[in-house]
Amino acid sequence: MQDHIDGVFESVVGGHRERVETAVRRSLESGIPAETVLKEGLVRAMDEVGRRFETCEYYVPEMLAAARAMKAGLSLLKADLVMTSPAAGPRVVLGTVQGDMHDIGKSLVGMMLEGAGFEVHDLGVDVSPAHFVEVVREVKPSVVGLSALLTTTMTQMRATITAIEQSGLRPEVRIIVGGAPVTEAFARAIGADGTAPDASRAVALVRGLLSA
Repeated sequence: MQDHIDGVFESVVGGHRERVETAVRRSLESGIPAETVLKEGLVRAMDEVGRRFETCEYYVPEMLAAARAMKAGLSLLKADLVMTSPAAGPRVVLGTVQGDMHDIGKSLVGMMLEGAGFEVHDLGVDVSPAHFVEVVREVKPSVVGLSALLTTTMTQMRATITAIEQSGLRPEVRIIVGGAPVTEAFARAIGADGTAPDASRAVALVRGLLSA
């Protein structure tokens, strides 16, 4: 049975989507619980991908390939996970702020978080502060992630945090921000709980905030 789990792990790390799907199916057919396949196969693999990215063994293309392979495997597990695990992982809401249409980095963060076992609600791009507030009130996430690639749209991060504060929901969520122009100093200045320079460290940031 461990061979099947190792097959899932190795296929995700290698970014082989079809091999992941085959390995996941074989794992389930052999009687391995979906939660075990998720934790020991997919999540462990994405942790390894993150480690390789941080040590410059992997770059963005390899991370994207692995994340897409992971999502293919995850889609095969979802039905079983819903039946066997009524309590989903912590919820994270992600979105690119109003006026900004860039989503590659944000989408990669979402895929990495899903691979780490989080329940991700990706709102897409050009998301208004009011819509963030609406979704936070409805979904009740533990973390909200705001993304921006343009310096001209970074002001919308502050506007979104202000809107969440004014709604009375700020004490209920941690807010992280990210994107090429975002710095630690900027994150602190606008009242965010943190920022990360890449998707791998965004996962570590979210885990750290929720364990604090």
